[in-house]
Amino acid sequence: MARASRYRIGIDVGGTFTDLLAYDEVSGALHRCKVPSTPLAPEEGVIDALQALLGVIGAAPITLVSHSSTIATNALLGQIHLDLPRLALLTTRGFRDVLEIGRQRRSEVYNLFVQRPRPLVQRYDRFVVTERLDATGRVVTPLAADEVRAVAQELRRREIRHCAIVFLHAYLNPVHEQQARALLREVYPDVEVTISSEVDPEYREYERTSTTAVSALLSPIVRGYLQRLARRVYALTQQEPPLYVMQSHGGMAAIADAAERPAGLIESGPASGVIAAAKIGRQLNIQNIISFDMGGTTAKAGTVFGGVPEVVTEFEAAGRTHSGRAVRGSGYPVRFPFIDLAEVSAGGGTIAWIDSAGALRAGPESAGADPGPVCYDRGGTCPTVTDANLFLGRINPTELAGGAVRLRPELAAQALEALAAHLPGMDARRVAAGILRIVNAEMAKVLRIVSLERGYDPRQFTLIAFGGAGPLHAAELAEELAIPRIIIPPFPGLLSAWGLLVAGLKHTGVTALLQHVAEVDVAALEARFADLTSRLSSLQGRGEAFTVTRHLDMRYVGQSFDLTIPVAGPTDSAALMAAVAEFHRQHARIYGYALPDSPVELVAARVTVETPAPEIQQRIVGAEGPGVEPLSQREVYFSTTGEQLLTPVYRREGLPVGHRLVGPAIIEQYDATTVIPPGWEAVVDEMGNLVLSART
Repeated sequence: MARASRYRIGIDVGGTFTDLLAYDEVSGALHRCKVPSTPLAPEEGVIDALQALLGVIGAAPITLVSHSSTIATNALLGQIHLDLPRLALLTTRGFRDVLEIGRQRRSEVYNLFVQRPRPLVQRYDRFVVTERLDATGRVVTPLAADEVRAVAQELRRREIRHCAIVFLHAYLNPVHEQQARALLREVYPDVEVTISSEVDPEYREYERTSTTAVSALLSPIVRGYLQRLARRVYALTQQEPPLYVMQSHGGMAAIADAAERPAGLIESGPASGVIAAAKIGRQLNIQNIISFDMGGTTAKAGTVFGGVPEVVTEFEAAGRTHSGRAVRGSGYPVRFPFIDLAEVSAGGGTIAWIDSAGALRAGPESAGADPGPVCYDRGGTCPTVTDANLFLGRINPTELAGGAVRLRPELAAQALEALAAHLPGMDARRVAAGILRIVNAEMAKVLRIVSLERGYDPRQFTLIAFGGAGPLHAAELAEELAIPRIIIPPFPGLLSAWGLLVAGLKHTGVTALLQHVAEVDVAALEARFADLTSRLSSLQGRGEAFTVTRHLDMRYVGQSFDLTIPVAGPTDSAALMAAVAEFHRQHARIYGYALPDSPVELVAARVTVETPAPEIQQRIVGAEGPGVEPLSQREVYFSTTGEQLLTPVYRREGLPVGHRLVGPAIIEQYDATTVIPPGWEAVVDEMGNLVLSART
């Protein structure tokens, strides 16, 4: 008797499409679905995708729903209908203006009229009280309880229901923040209080204040969204499966835990793609990977080095980017582990336009999901990258999302011709080719940022290309950077959803140290690590086994910023000295020099607790194709040669393991199109990946 199916579900919300993969834990099969995203109400796209799936699987048990959300980013950018709440800040007397003083960093150094990000808390909503701790955490001046009670009365009078508390040196001793929270709630029970010692227990007052304020602002929005989503999922499925959310560091968290650290969801969506790329690398025993994710609105690149995604500990939320680089000082610092990504506004929906000098440009504006590219016939009038690819024969107008989205080539042609009319000597074909060259140049920049600018040689890496548009441009980008090999996963347009299925639960914690290595008590350091591990492991739940990794933030005495170095556990003198030696090596690799005779300082201790990622193979239900013969031939433009060639078109699902294709060729499938230019070839490996390489 056959066992009944049960499903794990991953749902990734993108700028244009919401992607769903459902994994049958009994048969190992995967069901897929793409629906248009709903940017103003992202939960609608999630529910639409679930409804489409339930029409296929019926009332089968659902064991888990994993979700990546754009809610935190969109709230900070003002891209959703939910307004940020009014927030109060309670801080130590003398530190009222920390948020505005910041680091005196200007996002545009030579612009005398540069606009800084608006303060997260208006000045008249920032309150100060008498209290003081010294740099060791010792109480110098007790907390003035009457002053805190007076602030509570004022908050109630102004009807401010959210308050962030950030006291000087509270990362070393949280006693005053805890006392102030209790006093506020005693006088004003309706107030929601966020304290810095629980959100960001690290030194640097500005970054700690900013992180706490961002968390306090996002908390009601993220909590409300997750609660609404859970209710709708439970009502739709008539079940209550565990609901998890991808965090910015690439690990999952239960919705209750995610709501407590909402700033950790700011880069939720992009993280799952890098996790999926790292998983493929482990399956194929590839250690060094550049992940390239090109969707409808942006292109993102990340690095996996030694099998581990590169992670940074600070990020500027809602800031601007320039050529893929974050513009420092344009956003709000948030200290939470983030997968290190470079991002540029170059996606399928990126709009082409003519600047004031009469030059053809592309981006940063995007047509997004609504109205989308002109060829979607939803009201768009400005030609996009998708319109250019369609016009040049690189996309089949009847195959997007398995034919669910029909494209109108004639509309794309009209829009390109209208743009060409403003460019002397240009026709629609040359304009379309120019659009592709422009976006390829922009996307090549982000690949350089995560490789050459990080000290890595891209020739020693494998490019894993995914997203709905990634395989269209991958070979051209690899040729630009001399990357020797490209991997196109079996379902590249749905890979971020697969990343949600193969990610484990993950929690991170940090504690401030600020000690010279020579003065460190290794027994006390081990106790700090053990305490962090105990607190984090209690969050994992469900009884799974988990792994623990430890890191130390280190710097030379006198430096302002630090490097995060892995340290073996249990931590003893030998492990500490090994970490110091690794710090010198990493400093030399990144900055070009090391000072082995200079004293080293420990800034913070970090612990990560993570459950193993589940093993899920990539086999789609109903993906059998017609065989290896070309479906058709059509004229296709190739940027690498600048030629328009009659090109055979193949169905991805019909290519058997070991089959080799020599470019030029086009490979179509439900969720993406792969372009193999002249001079390149592709082989199907035993796991169904397309492996592209330049012919020698």
